Amino acid sequence: MQNLPFGQPGNFYRGNLHTHSTNSDGQHPLPEIIDRYREAGHDFVAMSEHFMDRYDFPISDTSDLRTDDFTTLIAAELHQGKTSIDEPWHILAVGIPTDFAKPHEGETAPEIARRAADAGAFIGIVHPSWYGLTVEDAKTIDCAHAVEIYNHGSKIEVDRGEDWPFCDQLLNGGWRLNGFATDDAHLLTHDWLGGWVNVLAESLDPDALLDSLKSGRFYSSQGPEIHDVQIDGDEVHISCSAASCVSIQGRGSRSAKEQGEGLTDVTLPISRFKESWMRITVADEQGRRAWTNPVWFN
Repeated sequence: MQNLPFGQPGNFYRGNLHTHSTNSDGQHPLPEIIDRYREAGHDFVAMSEHFMDRYDFPISDTSDLRTDDFTTLIAAELHQGKTSIDEPWHILAVGIPTDFAKPHEGETAPEIARRAADAGAFIGIVHPSWYGLTVEDAKTIDCAHAVEIYNHGSKIEVDRGEDWPFCDQLLNGGWRLNGFATDDAHLLTHDWLGGWVNVLAESLDPDALLDSLKSGRFYSSQGPEIHDVQIDGDEVHISCSAASCVSIQGRGSRSAKEQGEGLTDVTLPISRFKESWMRITVADEQGRRAWTNPVWFN
């Protein structure tokens, strides 16, 4: 019923799943990017180069840049085929093998996504609002684990970086998808340290992180921390860093909230959400938010 990561064994590890280097269209080489994320307090990063012919289909092998206190995930951003409005697809594959084959002639977006998923990757539908992806487009990627619900670069640059409403439409249709926040960093100036995931895992081992991502054992944040979420009958108890609003979103217009100053422990009723799903948002006084993944009750 519940995929909440709180109160389970392990530690939370902070990381960015969407990043680009000079191996595709980023402005910095791999070692510099990894050093800067480590120095900024992240525990891991995924280098997700554009898997396109113009860059010779790169998959950055960053395994030699891992240390005892910082690791990397192998990833790529897949672009095979066109969407319904004739845009190249953008599909994130984290945990992809370094020898993942180039697309074959005529391979479609659903086909290459399924091939990556079958190879063990976490599949994310990224920045849908940024390029006009439709819900019907998204439904063709039936192997997706999650939707990129916040893309910091898209938000800062063109105000098209927020996609919980897009994901909610899929949830309302019965799709069981999680949501993840990223930087989609290219420059490491305005476009980084704005969104990340906190992944619960037994260790910083890449396979452990990947398993937790695919299982939904993570929450996303722009800064606030969610310490605990416990469901008790018709109530949910939320413990968090100081917040100005703690709210629940559910099917259609269903919602609940508590507002105030310095909220750290909040209890909200959830009986009206139990016919389908709910998710939780914690917002601080600067407007930064943290989000749980959806909880399904049926």
